[in-house]
Amino acid sequence: MNKTLIRLALAGILPALLSCGANADNSGNATLVAVKKAFEQRFADRQVLAVRATPLKGIYEVDVQGNQIVYVDQKLSYLFVGDLIDVKSGQSLTEARQAELNHVAWDSLPFADAFKEVRGNGARKLAVFTDPDCPYCKQLEQEGLKGVDNVTIYTFLFPLTQLHPDAMHKAKQIWCSADRLKTWRTWMDTGVKPAGSDACDTPIERNLALGEKLGVTGTPALVFGNGRLVAGALGKAQLEQLLDAK
Repeated sequence: MNKTLIRLALAGILPALLSCGANADNSGNATLVAVKKAFEQRFADRQVLAVRATPLKGIYEVDVQGNQIVYVDQKLSYLFVGDLIDVKSGQSLTEARQAELNHVAWDSLPFADAFKEVRGNGARKLAVFTDPDCPYCKQLEQEGLKGVDNVTIYTFLFPLTQLHPDAMHKAKQIWCSADRLKTWRTWMDTGVKPAGSDACDTPIERNLALGEKLGVTGTPALVFGNGRLVAGALGKAQLEQLLDAK
């Protein structure tokens, strides 16, 4: 964990750190409103989710869609990126806030835009945003999820075409196939490419928009039944722990 605040110059650095975004939500406090206004004036193509005071006098937390957190002074003369640590408790206030921002309302997910696999009694819940050409997604499927039972898995196809130019084509083929789960499993487990048509209506563009809204910037990204959003090819032990978490 980084236990320092890294001070960055504003010019030229912020665009690489932030994602563009959604509607802002603010407390109505005059100072917070002023900080939000100054931020959006300085970075006109950026919108914030919220501005909050921190325990540091004169320093404010700015939450930007994509679940990005930065810290600024009231006049936006300085911008800080990194973990804000409560030294007495050892707690990262940034990590705690990040966990709040990463929470997803499970029942709000559009499950009709995913294909479903039920293992065992299906009691535990998992949604996976995944790219058919992502090596880490294959690692998750072949290693992390191997042997995990009593879970219902919803797979949202989320091709990252900037990294994997053929991923959109494969994702469409998988969705358009007669048995989506079987086609997906065959490709991910054996490497046998989908062979069918990609000419059908798919939810892929909606999935990409949903991922952006939730702050998904890479694959695989996993949403657990308790609403926790976690990125990466997790191992089986960690998956089991998170699936059981309340």
